[in-house]
Amino acid sequence: MRTFRVTSSAGAYTIHCGEGALTQAPRLIDRLGDSTGVFVLSSSKVWRHWGRTLAKTIPGGKDPILFDDRESAKRLATVESIARQLVRARADRRAIVVAVGGGVVGDVAGFAAATYLRGVRLVHIPTTVVAQVDSSIGGKTGVDLREGKNLVGAFYPPQLVVVDPAFLRTLPHREYRSGLYEVIKYGVIADPALFDFLARRMDAILRRDPKALAYVIQRSIAIKARIVSADERESGLRQILNFGHTLGHAFETATKYRRFLHGEAIGWGMIAATLLAVARGKLNDASAIRVMRLIASVGPLPSLRGVRAGAIRPILASDKKTRGGRVRWVLPRRIGKTEWGIEVPWPVVARTIAELPQIASYAGLKA
Repeated sequence: MRTFRVTSSAGAYTIHCGEGALTQAPRLIDRLGDSTGVFVLSSSKVWRHWGRTLAKTIPGGKDPILFDDRESAKRLATVESIARQLVRARADRRAIVVAVGGGVVGDVAGFAAATYLRGVRLVHIPTTVVAQVDSSIGGKTGVDLREGKNLVGAFYPPQLVVVDPAFLRTLPHREYRSGLYEVIKYGVIADPALFDFLARRMDAILRRDPKALAYVIQRSIAIKARIVSADERESGLRQILNFGHTLGHAFETATKYRRFLHGEAIGWGMIAATLLAVARGKLNDASAIRVMRLIASVGPLPSLRGVRAGAIRPILASDKKTRGGRVRWVLPRRIGKTEWGIEVPWPVVARTIAELPQIASYAGLKA
């Protein structure tokens, strides 16, 4: 089992990653110090597959608080419901909240932990690809508003993250593939070797080959841990983690979170950002084609049918990364090197959105 260290303003925490890591969770949670109770937050979907194992393994696992983990339920009302259940369970300030699930579970449970009694200790046990390589690390928590994604939240680092790839065996294939787009993101923004590995071994990764999967998960965690340790509050370097997310989040919002899984929307967002980089003279055509072909190799993406630039523009204006009404883009310079804070004229963005399905089809993607 590998261990990664993340520094934060609230103190350092560790990420423990490897097959069988879940069995170490009780010992690792116990090392956090005295508590008046461990309270497990998860979803019914996760509990159907893993409830029996988790009830035997994790303190508090016999009486979990379960909530809807669909993106459409990622709302303040869900946080209120969780908080009221914690009150009824007599959770106090020395409680430990353990979030077991994917990105939505981690975001919602994390925000609940950050705000309940002004903050209780938080542990993440991520069960999806996107949660294991990305969302459980770095302390971002939050919920959505009708106007956009993750507009209400807090930076609230966990005390501990336990990553066990065994959870991925029960993931539906579409959800599994969706998480791989976040792995591709790491290759594009920071790691040419990871990008090359993905290009060579995507077939094995899609088969969930344990060795290939262990490599990409651990490599991704190392990148995320390094970046968020250097820039916890997203004032500089951490912004590169938003590659593909500006338009990706807008696509999710525009389709009311009913068409795309998160990673699928990010896949389209990365293609769009790659094309914007070419249009602004930041990236050469050959590298852009490599990026788009790697995205295409993961499999088909849901259609962009009916997604119009006119509907996207006001959503972008509400994006939390917008400054003074101006969107700041993350654009690749080459594979492994990215710039942030780039302004792109709206006509260029609008044209890219309009032409995105046709251009992406050249890389083997259907839209």
